[in-house]
Amino acid sequence: MEENKIFIIIDSNALIHRAYHALPPLKTKNGELINAVYGFLLVFLKAIKEFHPEYIAAAFDLKAPTFRHNHFKEYKAKRPKMPDEFYQQIPIIKDFLKAFNVPIFEKEGFEADDIIGTISDLLSKNEKDLEIIILTGDSDIFQLINKNTKVYAPKKGLKDTLLYDEEKIREKYNLTPDQLIDFKSLKGDASDNISGVKGIGEKTAIELIRKFKNLENLYKEIENETEESKEIKERIKEILIKNKEAAFFSKMLVEIRKDAPIDFKLENCQWKGYNKKNAEELLKNYEFFTLINKLP
Repeated sequence: MEENKIFIIIDSNALIHRAYHALPPLKTKNGELINAVYGFLLVFLKAIKEFHPEYIAAAFDLKAPTFRHNHFKEYKAKRPKMPDEFYQQIPIIKDFLKAFNVPIFEKEGFEADDIIGTISDLLSKNEKDLEIIILTGDSDIFQLINKNTKVYAPKKGLKDTLLYDEEKIREKYNLTPDQLIDFKSLKGDASDNISGVKGIGEKTAIELIRKFKNLENLYKEIENETEESKEIKERIKEILIKNKEAAFFSKMLVEIRKDAPIDFKLENCQWKGYNKKNAEELLKNYEFFTLINKLP
């Protein structure tokens, strides 16, 4: 039986962020910080070696506000501002991706997550024999996992990586991947400054979503006063009714969009190899001599 072809999508900013925090401040002889570049390339080259992809693409965030910021100015506002040395490494990573013939996707008003959601949704619907593997350092992307889509993410630092599929998500959260959206809509997400429903903790959120499947059905059952909804404790029910608007507003922020207006064609992402000499030169320029042996 022929194996499915692999499409790797890189959640670039999330991976760069993880690499920056996971590695010590590596610098070139000229004093240029390159720890995030090195870490990014480690995961990238490891994934290519492991999966032998037929297609590759990379998605990036842009500096401009997204539709989430337009709806909620405080979105991600509590995150500490990254130093200039972090942002200065992003163009270098883009240079490496270009050297490896990896197309880059970015769209003003949308996050890299939304671009990945759009591409993976298109491929899941139209390319049944394609397996999608998302490289990321961010668990927010787990909601995109399905029969065709897996997530490849570092566990600790960068060395240990794990391939998450539907079964691993059920083991980890006791929920299906798409239910993570509704779970976070109730629990909230402090890292993104998403409030969720104040008074609903992780355990209660999981119990509610497991029982009622999703947010829409939970509120439908409560409003129709069904037998199932009578099993919810009165205190919890009061909190949910009072904070319905906050729950659905949080869901809008949490849910990855699948309709980013990008010009995507599968054939443009076919990975036909790269110029090894050029890649070696670029690695030498940044003194990544140990990575030369890891080139595919």
